Amino acid sequence: MKKIIECVPNFSEGQNKEVIEAIADAIRKTEGVTLLDVDPGFSTNRTVYTFVGDEKSVVEGALAATRTAYKLIDMTKHKGEHPRMGALDVCPFVPVANVTMEECVECAKEFGRRAAEELNIPIYLYEEASNESHRKSLPQIREGEYEGIAKKIIKPEWKPNYGPAEFVPNWGASVTGARFFLIAYNINVLGTSNQAHRIALDVREAGRGDGQPGKLKEVKGIGWWVDEYNTAQISMNLTNYKVTPVHVAFEECKSIASELNVGIAGSELVGLIPLEALMMAADYYMQKENLFIIDEEQKIKLVVDRLGLNSITKFESHKKIIDYLVAEDKNEPLASLTVRGFIEEIASRSSAPGGGSASAAIAAIGTGLGCMVAQLTYGVRKFEHLDKEMRKIIPVLNTATQKLIPMIDADTNAFNDYMEALKLPKNTDEEKQYRISKMQDGLKKAVDVPLNTMRLGDSAWEMMLEIAKYGNIASKSDVEVGARALEVGIWGAYRNVMINLPGIKDEQFKTEITAIAEEIRVRAVEKCNEVLSILDNR
Repeated sequence: MKKIIECVPNFSEGQNKEVIEAIADAIRKTEGVTLLDVDPGFSTNRTVYTFVGDEKSVVEGALAATRTAYKLIDMTKHKGEHPRMGALDVCPFVPVANVTMEECVECAKEFGRRAAEELNIPIYLYEEASNESHRKSLPQIREGEYEGIAKKIIKPEWKPNYGPAEFVPNWGASVTGARFFLIAYNINVLGTSNQAHRIALDVREAGRGDGQPGKLKEVKGIGWWVDEYNTAQISMNLTNYKVTPVHVAFEECKSIASELNVGIAGSELVGLIPLEALMMAADYYMQKENLFIIDEEQKIKLVVDRLGLNSITKFESHKKIIDYLVAEDKNEPLASLTVRGFIEEIASRSSAPGGGSASAAIAAIGTGLGCMVAQLTYGVRKFEHLDKEMRKIIPVLNTATQKLIPMIDADTNAFNDYMEALKLPKNTDEEKQYRISKMQDGLKKAVDVPLNTMRLGDSAWEMMLEIAKYGNIASKSDVEVGARALEVGIWGAYRNVMINLPGIKDEQFKTEITAIAEEIRVRAVEKCNEVLSILDNR
């Protein structure tokens, strides 16, 4: 799997378009990275860049951007609303996919060391990359800002991790490290900057600095006035959205503002947001308002509306949700074919796609038919008394269907590892042993894929029974076909499991898999008959 690390350097320039674009261009031209977002702020005089790549390319991208900033930004002339201490203020590395926090820490250290050596600038480590409690968080290191560096940097306890322990006027100092995904989030306040800051002090974890914590954990915040928007804002960094989600921050600020008789007029995201954070907000508002929404796009629209994310600029999900930006093209050539094309591909003079892919498709059709009947029952006036049941049924069958579709291609690709292992050299005893080991791993994968198809199909039976009991009886035959298709799909996947087991030498693995597969196969027959019996008696 491809490793994806996010790098989010914040440069102290948000007004000069030529400088902003020059830094962006330096990132774009770095091989192996993708620039996802450039978010300048005029009043803050700061631009947040977001790009992704593997562990080597993100470091090169950060270095390229820093070299450009070193030539073009002069901190002796910088003024802005946002706290800052350097031309490159902070440069975090964030794990996104198939990468550990430790690997991101190594990226930060590599970047810090090389940037300091090349440009002779002071650089501090923070968050996960720092082991010093008095200088682990960004506010700790940034205290005193650019203007205070000259006196601070010469103290032994504030010696930079990399670079000179001296004030560099045109640059200042920079911070780099590794952290969890941070959501930069601003809430618009129809009041003064003082009122916005008052709310920020109430909600941020550090509170008012009197030893009493604020209301929300993993939240940093200040209030300020933004000239270009003609509004005050509560500016927050949500450092762990799983502890304090976006919607919780918004609702808490809204509640405090109400107590102060201050209006809230929507919010804005600075940079990107994980899809999970939006889905958490969607779940909250759906539960709060007793809504039932399945479609992901509609859930996003709900959150955008409730949080007022279009209040400053239009929220474009394909540009703001990092999952969408870093998603690789789906490797689903079979599932993407037309029905005719898929059937003709199966009928062609080739062993793949074969029974395994066909079984996954048939199982998906089975759960899909159940989901269809549930959706045809939900929201219909004469079946309104069944809405509660349909709300339980639809998500389960929809999820099973969506997860079974990729198994069509997964089954065809299941033998790839085994076939690659066959090509390995076998000249020495060590090479032979390694080849055998990889072949065994490949065979186990070839078993795991159809077994996963069986498990996904098996997860749908209880809701297939429910739709048989409560679904629109006019669609009786659709549920019958769905149940039969699901049983056949599971049986076909079962046969693909069993045909690959003999070549595996791990007897314990074979015994365990056989028992699991047999249990699911038997249950499929029983549940299918149960569904048909319920329908016969309605």
